[in-house]
Amino acid sequence: MSFAQDSRFRVEAKFYQKLRGQIIECELCPRGCVVRDGERGHCGVRENDGGIFYTLVHSRVCAAHVDPIEKKPMFHYLPGTVAFSLATAGCNVNCKFCQNWEISQARPEEVRADYIPPQRVVELAKLYDCPTIAFTYSEPTVFSEYLMDVADAGHDAGVNSVAVSNGYMQEEALKSVYGKMAAVKIDLKAFSESYYREVVAGQLKPVLDSLVTLQNMGKWIEIVYLVTPTMNDSDAEIFGLAQWIKANLGVDVPLHFTQFHPQYLLKDLPVTRVETLERAKSIADAEGLHYVYIGNVPGHAAQNTYCPRCSRLLVERAGFISGQMHIHDGGCAFCGHPIPGVWHK
Repeated sequence: MSFAQDSRFRVEAKFYQKLRGQIIECELCPRGCVVRDGERGHCGVRENDGGIFYTLVHSRVCAAHVDPIEKKPMFHYLPGTVAFSLATAGCNVNCKFCQNWEISQARPEEVRADYIPPQRVVELAKLYDCPTIAFTYSEPTVFSEYLMDVADAGHDAGVNSVAVSNGYMQEEALKSVYGKMAAVKIDLKAFSESYYREVVAGQLKPVLDSLVTLQNMGKWIEIVYLVTPTMNDSDAEIFGLAQWIKANLGVDVPLHFTQFHPQYLLKDLPVTRVETLERAKSIADAEGLHYVYIGNVPGHAAQNTYCPRCSRLLVERAGFISGQMHIHDGGCAFCGHPIPGVWHK
């Protein structure tokens, strides 16, 4: 048997329904792929074999690293700790700016991978003193079954799990999968359907719906907005984004405006100007959001966390490293104002 056909990686999918004959419909993401016998869905990692839908990437890890949690980025989740971070091949969207396109836009047999079953992931996390396992780099949605099994194994061993996701999921699948997460970071690619259609090959509304669902589930969420020059950086779009977050999620959800760097199929655009990021932050600040950050600009003051009441510095960051911390019992050490987040395991 070839590595590509190795049965260790082949597990029946959880989210699908059988249609007529041997045709199935995937119920994992909003695409709702209708897949005939012998074919795969859009993500390339789920295959119909005789009317049974299989994931081909269970325990099939193509990237694994120990990263600072700040790299995800998550700023209000166990700052100063590290996460055992992993991914399989595949994604359910096709972002033209993807920085990990070699694995996200590949089929599993096209990239080198190792067999790392759930219990072994937990053992590695403990070996490297990681209080968290992070599903990241590609798109956790497409390896949901593996994610769920790892999260269960981690929970039994006292290790939390977090996901770094595009949020492009059907509601019931999202509840089942991310219900097992201690926190979720959502990449909100833009605040316009046209951008999602033309640059992401997806849809905006399901992602917004996912954010509301996660909030209603009580999950800690953070949002990253990659500011792409001339494409999603207008004042009107940023204002609309800030208004939507305030109205639907509240003012305490961290929002990271991240600097774009030319990647993959969007190499003809410049790096986002720092002034553009600062303008976006000022718009969100003015709308009343409490925790607005600037990402991919090491040393910028807007990478730090400040108390929204007394304005004192609470968490200092240099790149992906957190320095001094002044949060005690979930509040500002100076004035006692509650600072939402996951500060202690």
